Amino acid sequence: MAAAALTREGGEDAFRRLFRFYRQRDASDLKGVVDFSAPGGQVFRSQLSISSVSDQDAYRAGLQPVSQWKAYGLSGYPGFIFIPNPFLPGCQRHWVKQCLKLYPQKPNVCNLDLHMAPEKTTDLWGQSKEQLRRKGSSKREPKSLLEKLRWVTLGYHYNWDTKRYSANHHTPFPSDLAFLSEQVAAACGFQGFQAQAGILNYYHFDSSLGIHVDESELDHSRPLLSFSFGQSSIFLLGGLKREEAPTAMFMHSGDIMVMSGFSRLLYHAVPRVLPNPEGTALPSCLDQALSSDLPAGSVIEQSSDEDWQVCAKYLQSSRINMTIRQVLAEGQKFPEEAGTNGKGQAPSEDSYHENSKAKRHKPNTA
Repeated sequence: MAAAALTREGGEDAFRRLFRFYRQRDASDLKGVVDFSAPGGQVFRSQLSISSVSDQDAYRAGLQPVSQWKAYGLSGYPGFIFIPNPFLPGCQRHWVKQCLKLYPQKPNVCNLDLHMAPEKTTDLWGQSKEQLRRKGSSKREPKSLLEKLRWVTLGYHYNWDTKRYSANHHTPFPSDLAFLSEQVAAACGFQGFQAQAGILNYYHFDSSLGIHVDESELDHSRPLLSFSFGQSSIFLLGGLKREEAPTAMFMHSGDIMVMSGFSRLLYHAVPRVLPNPEGTALPSCLDQALSSDLPAGSVIEQSSDEDWQVCAKYLQSSRINMTIRQVLAEGQKFPEEAGTNGKGQAPSEDSYHENSKAKRHKPNTA
């Protein structure tokens, strides 16, 4: 009721008011947030294209057979699909490790590149793992480089100055993540999806993501895929204008969101990160070990106990989100660029995130 009343106040737009409401509310007062683990109200079951992904390909991507997934839509948001954790036991660990150990490596780009020499950011994992493993609960301990990580870009690297992608700033997209994305897109009816760009976001309990629309891709007919791991969050999905009040929903570890069609160009944001609702340091789905019997051609790799200890320590106060996009339609090319090398970087480390300590709240595009 309090959230609904806020949307009727004058002055600030409805999305910003609800963003502030969920940013500031006590964690126990979240009754208005949609929880897809107990669907009802505006939530309905959504159909998947089961025959588009073989069980073998699903297994290779670390996913359950599509026939076992549950998928939901939201009234008023055509094209929005929510898939609660479809990952096989232990397989989330692979993606967490990739996001912390492999994907931040060069030639990929991260926020730390803005104010650190290249040689200082070549091995964030190696420089951080001992510090993370020893880390206690004291806030006075200095942060490791991994804990200072805010974003990493993959494939076509987003130009934060021009808000565009460029043919001139591209590195190979990770093949394992491309395969995962292609299977999820196909299951949602988007055969032939090409994973061409990714933005990985690294959140902590004081982090948030500003209100924005993902419109920089040249082909909006293809979906945006979002994968979450670690602690939970509140996600706000709004309308075509910021004056439209958004719907709040929980995202938990392993959950996947697909924004397509009408929902592809809607305003959205993450006002806050929350401890996982089970009350444990990590969600139980991350406690599960990976089966040693991986199928032939699996993109999933076993994580060593040592590596997982570092990842688990990181995730005790953090959430990782991967958003994957197809930038160009089949056969499409970028327009000619004049006077730019396509390599502009973000104007500041927290321009994409809204960190409570920075007191910065500006809309951003991803």
